[in-house]
Amino acid sequence: MDNKILPFENKRVRSVWHNNEWLFSIVDIIEVLTDATQPRTYWAKLKKKISDESQLLPIWQQLKLTSDDGKKYKTDCANTEGVLRIVMSVPSPKAEPFKLWLAKVGQERLEEMEDPEIGFEKTFERLEDMYRAKGYSDEWIERRMRGIEARKRLTDEWKMRDVKEGQEYSILTAEIAKGTFGLSPTKHKELKGLDKQNLRDHMTPLELIFTALGEEVTRRLTVENDAQGFNENKEQAEKGGKMAGDARKRIEKQGMKVISSENFLNLKEGDNKSALPDLDNIDKP
Repeated sequence: MDNKILPFENKRVRSVWHNNEWLFSIVDIIEVLTDATQPRTYWAKLKKKISDESQLLPIWQQLKLTSDDGKKYKTDCANTEGVLRIVMSVPSPKAEPFKLWLAKVGQERLEEMEDPEIGFEKTFERLEDMYRAKGYSDEWIERRMRGIEARKRLTDEWKMRDVKEGQEYSILTAEIAKGTFGLSPTKHKELKGLDKQNLRDHMTPLELIFTALGEEVTRRLTVENDAQGFNENKEQAEKGGKMAGDARKRIEKQGMKVISSENFLNLKEGDNKSALPDLDNIDKP
């Protein structure tokens, strides 16, 4: 299953590509349509009413979606047809704009399947919207997007050089991170007080810069040395991480702290209180 967060008017709608169609979190839809403070309670009452009237069974099903705590829970979901029928049961001035949004999402998915480049661009747009809706600053989003691009370039090289996705990718990534920050991704997460959350979504802009640096340097070393297979690529990952780590140490000698315990666990929708250092001049010589 392919999980996504598709924003509607700066509010998230968790979605999953399942059995060749989009299914949407009904609770999220209730929240964006009604602005209810307790959308789960609202949906529970509506669900009972619908069930008693036997109108919509069985158009929803439970699928695991990621919650705010980073864990996955079974969540009531419905496909486009089911959502439209539920929307009819919810009095809301947002109903018509939401229907148009729903149609647009379906069309974009078809375009992505036909043209991978369009798919990548759309994914970037959705990610930016998602982070913005969560309250991340524009500066942070820019750094995060650059990091994602650097990551994709590196993994594209690994794929062409007989590195297996999954465990081998994880090992190489950990080697770069250890060289860059002097600690493993697991220890980095512990420093930030994270559990199953995505570490990079809780990095400061400066940490994101060095993460991208380590991966881009590794990619260039990989190409220059024509590394093939896991072992040769591991050597380049170690070298790339060390080079990024050396750059980090030089900056830290100037009094700028790179590794941080800061995270975004308490960042709420519409709240931009990231409390991050001023990095406007970081790229200047």
